[in-house]
Amino acid sequence: MRKFVLNYLVPRIAQYILVIFLGVTLTFIIPRLSPNDPVERQVSQMMMSGSHVSPEAIIAMREALTEMYGLSGSVWEQYLAFWGRLLRGDLGPSLSSFPTPVIQLLATAMPWTFGLLIPAILISWVVGNILGAVAGYYENNRAIQVVDILSQAVRPIPYYIVALVMLAVFAYWIPIFPFSGAYPPGTRVEFSWNFAWIVLRHSILPLLSLILLGIGGWFVGMKSLTSNIISEDYVVYAEVTGLPKKRILSQYIIPNAMLPQITGLALQLGLIFSGALIMEVVFGYPGMGTLTFQAVMANDYTLIMGITLLSIIGVATAVLILDLIYPLFDPRVRHQ
Repeated sequence: MRKFVLNYLVPRIAQYILVIFLGVTLTFIIPRLSPNDPVERQVSQMMMSGSHVSPEAIIAMREALTEMYGLSGSVWEQYLAFWGRLLRGDLGPSLSSFPTPVIQLLATAMPWTFGLLIPAILISWVVGNILGAVAGYYENNRAIQVVDILSQAVRPIPYYIVALVMLAVFAYWIPIFPFSGAYPPGTRVEFSWNFAWIVLRHSILPLLSLILLGIGGWFVGMKSLTSNIISEDYVVYAEVTGLPKKRILSQYIIPNAMLPQITGLALQLGLIFSGALIMEVVFGYPGMGTLTFQAVMANDYTLIMGITLLSIIGVATAVLILDLIYPLFDPRVRHQ
């Protein structure tokens, strides 16, 4: 146990802390290299609105905004203050939704993204891996060959093309599902079966778009891994001994082919924090992707930083969790 903690656990936790430290530091530095000053931008917008503001009020407002956005003092003082606010969970106010805190906007958008992407990733991962393993082992099955052709055809298609096609077909020509949004305007957000059904109907089209393309990617990867494993000695020996093919596939091939796919799943789940930008914008879904698009279009300095930090922490945490549970899937790691 001591060897595991010193040689495996401690280095990965140290790596996790280092990644977050470097990510936060880069998030602090990069926006300050931009020629756009958020304080001057806010002052300019107020002046362009036509309101009369005295020079003294402009100076006072500039000083207040500089302090509020953490831009007062030297760069080192700003950096320390930035870490202090981050550890308190204070990411500052949003420029485009002033004075709403960034953390509040993130907390509002994240549940919608989680509710859309987590089911899409898990369903596509399970279905794609099962079909890919079967296709790699039963190469002469005609039904599987049809699935293979469809997966190869769908996989290179960009997400937004599939989203637009499904939107045009099932929301315009055949109006089965709602056109956009997570619920109709004016709907009261509440915990009830009726509201849950409304949200489910609005999420079906973006969910299906993500699942269809996700299955294609996992299918191709799993088929390639399976095709390599079936030539291994232990698989050939199992076939020679007369074991049923279903047992060989489920107990010999799939467990050994799943390791890279588990790594890919962890990274996909980590990227949830940044949202599915194009998909959410196309369907008007109020998740992290839409929030990111709005922040970029409005040049919302603090909101962009908040989304970036959340994405960095999410991916780093997913990788750490993967490292901690990997010995459960790979006996070679436990042996080492």
